Amino acid sequence: MQNNSQNVMGIIGSSGSGKTTLLADLIPILTARGFSVSTIKHTHHGFDLDNPGKDSYRHREAGAREVLLTSSKRWALLHECGEEKEADVSELIKRMSLVDILLIEGFKKHPFPKIEVYRPGVGKPILAHNDSSILALATDEPNDHSVIELGLPVLDLEDTTNIADFIIANIIANPVFS
Repeated sequence: MQNNSQNVMGIIGSSGSGKTTLLADLIPILTARGFSVSTIKHTHHGFDLDNPGKDSYRHREAGAREVLLTSSKRWALLHECGEEKEADVSELIKRMSLVDILLIEGFKKHPFPKIEVYRPGVGKPILAHNDSSILALATDEPNDHSVIELGLPVLDLEDTTNIADFIIANIIANPVFS
């Protein structure tokens, strides 16, 4: 039965904590095990996928609400938000093709299950103190007292195989997010 539900695991943390590096390391491990994996990455900064002078750029600049770029190798849909509020992650998830595991980088405040990437050296507070949807901490300091006292599973940031195992176990235990 096909629906718009996804198996979601979020990867959150402070800027500079290593979220993107962790995701880039996890994806090949998960796909090598036979899982289909997609990602959503939230950014607080504006971004662009095409360049001035390109046809798609000209379409958007002319006022097109959406521009779909397509080739034999990939396609991308650009949606101009204009004055509307930023899209809710739940709505974005529904737009994604169904996969075995959808990894989301960012969207800290959304209640999907998450792993927090925490590096004490970055000097930022642990987010798990105020977020019950954080299932574990992945850290480069697994023996740090502030990490241990939370009572959450502590994952060594360098052991991406173990982090992948944790994601799979938790996706199986809590298989669907709508």
